[in-house]
Amino acid sequence: MQKIAVLTSGGDASGMNAAIRAVVRSAIYLKMQVYGVYQGFEGLIAGNLKEMTLGSVADIIHRGGTILQTSRSNLFMEEKGIEKAKKNLDELGIENLVVIGGNGSLKGGYEISRLGINVIGIPATIDNDIVYTRSIGYDTAVNTVLNAINHIRDTATSHGRVFIIEVMGRDCGEIALAAGVAGGAESILIPEIKTDLEQIIAKIKAGMNRGKLHSIIIVAEGVYPVMDLKNYILERTGQDTRITILGHIQRGGTPTAADRILASQMGKMAVDCIANGQKNLMIAGWDERLQTIPLGEVVNGSKTPELGMFELARVLSI
Repeated sequence: MQKIAVLTSGGDASGMNAAIRAVVRSAIYLKMQVYGVYQGFEGLIAGNLKEMTLGSVADIIHRGGTILQTSRSNLFMEEKGIEKAKKNLDELGIENLVVIGGNGSLKGGYEISRLGINVIGIPATIDNDIVYTRSIGYDTAVNTVLNAINHIRDTATSHGRVFIIEVMGRDCGEIALAAGVAGGAESILIPEIKTDLEQIIAKIKAGMNRGKLHSIIIVAEGVYPVMDLKNYILERTGQDTRITILGHIQRGGTPTAADRILASQMGKMAVDCIANGQKNLMIAGWDERLQTIPLGEVVNGSKTPELGMFELARVLSI
C-alpha cells in the first residue's frame, strides 16, 4: 500500500483545508494510506504525524486556516533538520509528501526531495507570487479587501475624506492591484511600480475640482510609509485623510467558491500524480487549466507581475 503524508506550511491561506480534504479523500479512494503532519515542517521534524481517515476531513471545506496547523521552521533550513524529517518519514514507510504552502514551503519540499522523498507541491499563499499559477487563498484575500473597500468608501463619501488602505503584499502587489481595480480605487501603490506622489495628489485635486470630496488609495505594505503619505496628502490638499491597515484579516475567513474548487482540483491532481508515478512536481494553473511543473523549476523561478492591470487602473481612475 502506498503511503502519503500531507502538510501545510508558512502563512495560512483560506482554501488550505479544502486542499487537505481533497488529498485525504483522493488517497483513500485509491486505497492509499494517508498521514497528516501537524505544524508543518516543524511537526515533521518532531514526528508529529497521525493517520487520517474520511472523518478526519469532514466538514472542513468551508473553514479558513488549516486543521493541520502551520509554522515556520528555522531548523528545517539546516541539513540536520531535513535529515531528521526524512528519518521520521522512513520509519513510517512514507515515500510521498504533499506540501501545501508558498514559496518558502515549496523550497523546503524541494530540499527534502533531494534526499529521496517524492514531493508534490500545491501552491497556497494569499500573495499569489508563485510562478506559473494562481495560488489558493488569493481570491479569498482579494474579496476580503474588496469588502473592506466597499465599507470604507461609504464613510469616506459621507465625511468627504481620503482613505489610505494598507494591504498585504510586501514583495508582490497582486492583492492591491486586483482589489484596487475591482474597488475603483483612485490610486494603487505596488512594489513593482515606482511610487509617483505627484500623480496621487493630481488625482485627488482633479476629483475635488469636479466636486468629488473622497478618494481611496490602496497601498501594498512596505511600499511607502502610510503615515508619511497621510501627512503629505494633508499638507498638499488639505483633505482629512485616514489610514486603515487590514493586516491579518486578509488571511482568514471562509474561502470563496473559486478557492475551494481550485484547492479541491489541485489536491486530487497531487494524489493522481503520485498514483501515476510522477515525482517532484508542483500543481499549477487555475480553473480547469491545471498542469505540472518540475519543483526545481518552481523554486528557482521568479514571477513577473501582470502589469496590464495597472494600466487598466490608471485609465479608469482619471
